Amino acid sequence: MSINLKNLISVLDAKWTGPDTDIFIDHISIDSRSLQNGSKTLFFALSGANNDAHLYIPELIEKGVQNFVVHHIPKNSEGKANFLVVKNTLTALQQFAGYYRDLFDFPVLGLTGSNGKTIVKEWLNFLLSPDYNIIRSPKSYNSQVGVPLSVIAINEKHNLGIFEAGISTVNEMSKLENIIKPTIGVLTNIGSAHDEGFENLEQKIKEKLLLFKKSKVIIYQKNELVDQCLRTFCEEYPIKDRVLFSWSFGDSSADVFILEKEIKNEKTIVQYQYQSDFFDLEIPFSDSASVENTISCLLVLLYFNYDFETIQNRMQMLYPVEMRLEVKNGINNCSIIDDSYSSDFQSLKIALDFLESQQKRNATKTVILSDIFQSGFSNEELYSKVAQLIADNKVNRVIGIGKTIASFAAKFPNIITFENTAEFISKFESLNFNNETILIKGARSFQFEEIVSLLEEKTHETVLEINLNSISHNLNFFKAKLNPAVKIMVMVKAFGYGNGGLEIAKLLEHHKVDYLGVAFADEGISLKNGGIKLPIMVLNPESTSFPSIIQYQLEPEIYSIKGLKAFLKIAREKNLKDFPIHIKLDTGMHRLGFEENTIDELIETLKGNTTVQVKSVLSHLATSDEMKHYDFVISQINLFEKLSSKLIAELNINPIRHILNTSGISNFPAAQYNMVRLGIGLYGVSNDPSEQKYLENVSTLKSIISQVRKIPTGDSVGYGRRFMAEKETKIATIPIGYADGIARLWGNQVGYVMIRNQKAFIVGSICMDMLMVDVSEIDCKEGDSVIIFGESPTVIEMAEALKTIPYEILTSISQRVKRVFFR
Repeated sequence: MSINLKNLISVLDAKWTGPDTDIFIDHISIDSRSLQNGSKTLFFALSGANNDAHLYIPELIEKGVQNFVVHHIPKNSEGKANFLVVKNTLTALQQFAGYYRDLFDFPVLGLTGSNGKTIVKEWLNFLLSPDYNIIRSPKSYNSQVGVPLSVIAINEKHNLGIFEAGISTVNEMSKLENIIKPTIGVLTNIGSAHDEGFENLEQKIKEKLLLFKKSKVIIYQKNELVDQCLRTFCEEYPIKDRVLFSWSFGDSSADVFILEKEIKNEKTIVQYQYQSDFFDLEIPFSDSASVENTISCLLVLLYFNYDFETIQNRMQMLYPVEMRLEVKNGINNCSIIDDSYSSDFQSLKIALDFLESQQKRNATKTVILSDIFQSGFSNEELYSKVAQLIADNKVNRVIGIGKTIASFAAKFPNIITFENTAEFISKFESLNFNNETILIKGARSFQFEEIVSLLEEKTHETVLEINLNSISHNLNFFKAKLNPAVKIMVMVKAFGYGNGGLEIAKLLEHHKVDYLGVAFADEGISLKNGGIKLPIMVLNPESTSFPSIIQYQLEPEIYSIKGLKAFLKIAREKNLKDFPIHIKLDTGMHRLGFEENTIDELIETLKGNTTVQVKSVLSHLATSDEMKHYDFVISQINLFEKLSSKLIAELNINPIRHILNTSGISNFPAAQYNMVRLGIGLYGVSNDPSEQKYLENVSTLKSIISQVRKIPTGDSVGYGRRFMAEKETKIATIPIGYADGIARLWGNQVGYVMIRNQKAFIVGSICMDMLMVDVSEIDCKEGDSVIIFGESPTVIEMAEALKTIPYEILTSISQRVKRVFFR
């Protein structure tokens, strides 16, 4: 990309202001945190309910960024950079992407639907890549922001595009169509995702079809409603000689009719009829979703006139698609970012940004990188760009694997190369991985999963998966409820409610929250040692921890005269000045805090003191989640207002004030003050069922089947023979028990796990390290995945059955259970 900034004035309908009228840009950015921003970056300052990138423009100018698209110029920034002032920066980003798309003329596939878009896109990329230089959406970049960023990655060497488009309501698809402008449309499975954004299924289908306004061919699964919508669509948006290319399991009038489907050895054999001929196709999957997605790919290949032999050979090589970046604990205090299934230039840029956000404090940044495919550049140009990207991201060492990257090793000042993965493995012991954050980024053919296995910390087969995207979603959901100037503290105590404190803290720092809250000093020290720079409040500091709190620049909550005097004594001994403390008031919780009759003594103790600064005044609501106690909550808020106002007036201070917790944010918005404290809501749990549907599940506890056996009628399972088989029963043993945090009360057919999307009830008592389930009606085998909790059963469902709260379920998960973080 090389575009004269002046050309964009009319494209974006912008007003120009700035010192340089003749500059070329080669990079588009919306992320102020990216290390890839530079002097030739055009930064679009996007604004939304949760964030405003205009706030970071002065910082970006200091770092050398000179070109911005804004809807207003920040104070004191005019004249310091080039600004294109527009009405709406997101609209401007989309206009730019549409303009950029028009610079290229080659076939473009546009994919939409409820399910399967990303998988079909990745499989089409694999199936067509031997014959085309393909540009495709990275990961699942299919949103109003993701689509323009995907299209902007096109370069002159590409000759086929594959882009996906996702929508959640009406009036969204036309914007994406104007960016992608697909010549070939693929409609994947239409399911229930985002149903709440549409009046009915017909409206959803009609909105999705708008992606294909200019498409010469539309590929879809034939059914009555889709056919009806397509007839209306084609009348409204006519294209000469447009082809509707359909397939069906049951309608023989479809262009491709699937006559038979047979599952053998985890594979599916389908017989299909096309142009009066009959063919048998072997698909390397047995689940119906994968079969449908494969048939969508089949129709694309047929439209491209591939012969049957080529189709069969390539289809047999299809593979499960990993659509996420995973963060895993590694050997020797390393962190592993597993992106070992793709290697292209655009996804490398995304992965490097993720590497920066997950880097441990003072840890070496290492990238293990295979040859890169389908970049659209010549190898000379590609590896020059990759080397520059590595340098911009301050990567300490690169391990290149593959003949091509090895031949360009001279471009990388810090690279070790190996011809193939086997050679790397043979030299593994000599490479000395220690205290590093390691990005593993490789094309599938290099089998980098073997490298991940070598580097990964070895623990048992039960894992707690934490979805970082869901945490971001939930954070933004609650931020959207706040008034513009209200700060947000996020609670990461109790090891991030059992999910992993440091990794979540890194993500929250990436999202620029204002404060983190922990229960005890050692939790805060761990975060500081992990490189967290955000201010951290310690809510339950013990007086013995005060020296450590000061040493690590933590901020203590002070809740008693005794504690205040103890801290002041140490502060004077260390000659501190204005060290931040937080005053806790007891307004009715009666757990910790200064009561009303101690306020005068508190004021007297703090008056004239210069060693500490009251950074905030806070209290805690006892019943913000139960509206039957509404009057009590109001009385707490009123007392907080009275006591905090007295402190402010008597001490002549201007502290942050905060009283609302998660449920308080939703139920008592008038009491937001200067800050709120978000806790369990971040992790996808609400006390309000109407709110719960808008939150995303964060934690999924997974295990595997260790063994499957059949027991005869009358035999028992587990300690105490608490389960007796009334008939021949198939039992599966799962390697997770009460030592991992699963309550024994969840056993004896109270609780269940999910195996192959079916409930398997727990039989007998839960053991320390194992539990047993009835799988008589489930076709399963040893090694199959098991969901202990997640989407089903939810921690809310478990808590209700066990007469406890979701907090206890989450925080009970043992530290011996490996945490895996992914995007």
